[in-house]
Amino acid sequence: MHYCLNLSSAKKREETIISTLIGGCSYCLFVLAFVFFSSSKESSAQEEEVEEITVNATRSRRSFEEQPTRVEVLGGEEINEKANMKPGDIRMLLNESTGIYVQQTSATSFNSSIRIQGLAGKYTQILRDGMPLYGGYSGGLSLLQIAPLDLQQVEVIKGSNSTLYGAGAIAGLVNLVTRRPASEPENSLLLNGTTSSGIDASGFFSRGKDTIGSTLFASYNTSDAYDPADNGLSAIPEFERWTFSPRIFIEGENSELTFGVSAVMEDRLGGDMNYIKGNKAVPAYFEKSETARYSSQFEYNYLHESNNELVIRNSVNRFKRELDVPNFQFSGTQVSTFSEAHLLGATNTADWVLGINFLTEDFEQDNAVFDFEHDFDSHTAGVFVQGTLPLSEDWLLESGLRIDHTSDYGSFLLPRISLLYNVSEETTLRIGGGLGYKEPSLFTEESEAQQFINILPLNEDLLDAEQSAGLNIDINRSFDFASGILLNLNMLVFYTRVDDPLHLVRQTGNQFVYSQPTEYLDTKGTEINAAWYWNDFKLFFGYTHTDVEEHGPLGVGESPLIPEDRVNTVFVYEREDDVRIGLEAYYFGQQVLNNGKKSRDYWIFGLMMEKIFKDYSLFLNFENFSDTRQTRYETIYSGSPANPSFNDIYAPLDGFVINGGIKLSF
Repeated sequence: MHYCLNLSSAKKREETIISTLIGGCSYCLFVLAFVFFSSSKESSAQEEEVEEITVNATRSRRSFEEQPTRVEVLGGEEINEKANMKPGDIRMLLNESTGIYVQQTSATSFNSSIRIQGLAGKYTQILRDGMPLYGGYSGGLSLLQIAPLDLQQVEVIKGSNSTLYGAGAIAGLVNLVTRRPASEPENSLLLNGTTSSGIDASGFFSRGKDTIGSTLFASYNTSDAYDPADNGLSAIPEFERWTFSPRIFIEGENSELTFGVSAVMEDRLGGDMNYIKGNKAVPAYFEKSETARYSSQFEYNYLHESNNELVIRNSVNRFKRELDVPNFQFSGTQVSTFSEAHLLGATNTADWVLGINFLTEDFEQDNAVFDFEHDFDSHTAGVFVQGTLPLSEDWLLESGLRIDHTSDYGSFLLPRISLLYNVSEETTLRIGGGLGYKEPSLFTEESEAQQFINILPLNEDLLDAEQSAGLNIDINRSFDFASGILLNLNMLVFYTRVDDPLHLVRQTGNQFVYSQPTEYLDTKGTEINAAWYWNDFKLFFGYTHTDVEEHGPLGVGESPLIPEDRVNTVFVYEREDDVRIGLEAYYFGQQVLNNGKKSRDYWIFGLMMEKIFKDYSLFLNFENFSDTRQTRYETIYSGSPANPSFNDIYAPLDGFVINGGIKLSF
């Protein structure tokens, strides 16, 4: 299992590991029983031609099936399907995956964060081609500003993966892998419109000639403000966003160089509908956000004659945001850099990677008020090693170690271990875990929901880094029946404990301060996935049970705003290169609210359709056609429309939306 600890906290580490093992053992008997049942079945699998999947996030040369670390890969088909339904962002792509929940944090501007295995969004790293371009000041907007058309695949690793990626990957990581030039020129255009007055236009173009290739991705996304509840406040804000991202690829005899830049600019205005439409004469509530992100990505790969590979990466990201609400403005610029060099190698039996990296974060606040200055400058240096070694014909071990030194919170030691056991040709078992850490940060869902109003600066002398320990166990079983029916089953059980979790606490005088009032929080649960295939029909089923608790001096309490039970089902009829029709149903169980009460549970239904022709396809989707909305059950705010106090958001606010469009390939 992974280990992540402050070097001065050996005793705390032992307590954390013991708690992790106890929390995980309650699930082990069920897993072992499933293994015994599965391994007793006779093999009836038939040989099939399977498309090879390359996983980038693990930095291993082994095939997808031989990865000891559990990785979920959303390929081109899933991305294509969700791009039809939400061409402007990746919220739906992630939210409809088992064990992942996208939580909306703003009632009027749509800001959202991702929760993996019930943990808050600050515990998940979002990468682009292995580089951390998101998070920090942009955390609440990142999911809304990533259009999916240029994505080749999305890799999700659940549980701590801090050995390779350092701080922040306590709950897991999401690696967005972009498309590369193909052997033939490729051009894709997507045009989409919605009944909520949204328009999306995206284009991806690639060229390759001899040793030089290039790609260009551009998109324009816009929407008018939309108020399906007719309560005078926007459920979807008015926004306009431009994205421009060119890249160049240069191949040598034993090397490849990739360089790209990206620019994303957006204006977003939510709140009072009359204010948005231009009536500024009367007092009104509004949230106005202007953002500009400029980033660069550089990667150089060199393959030595010994078959060892040197990889050098660098990214620079500049994110500027100005947030305006009535009588308050918060604005600033965050500049972050990432540099890494690692060496990949292999022997007859083992694969290994050895590397170093360096990260910097600098935030400068504009026009800061006295006693509320939030400027900071930090850096982290890390060295890591990981190896994959067969222990026998059926057992495969992967283990790694990382040492990070931070400028503000000292040093951390981060080991991890994963085991793959091939029970039979149809059954595999994976066991893995590790420790992680997260430095205190102003930029969390709590401060975003507060719009940074009256939040005191972080006091580094009184705060510790959050530290975690986690354990994952999963088993995968495939069945190939004589009738042509294929069935894949996967079950995962997980446990993660986070010590000294950071919370935003209200003080006297209506001020807020970050502190660590609880001893630890833990999340434990189960994920079950089933995929059934028969001829042109597919049925996908996912179930997630999550129990997140906070342990403090006053006892144990449930963590708010995470469904205890979730179900996601998709039934698809698809004739390849002809037609696709899918019916979706999603269940969200009750959630504990911040006032201690429980929300109601609800279902969301959707219908997707696509007709494919030679060079183009037409698509039409009925998203949430049951019109499930929180505003149908209760008001979303209390107080006056000019000075609202918003309730917790536990259900959709935008309701039933139809979208449709055309995709061109030429």
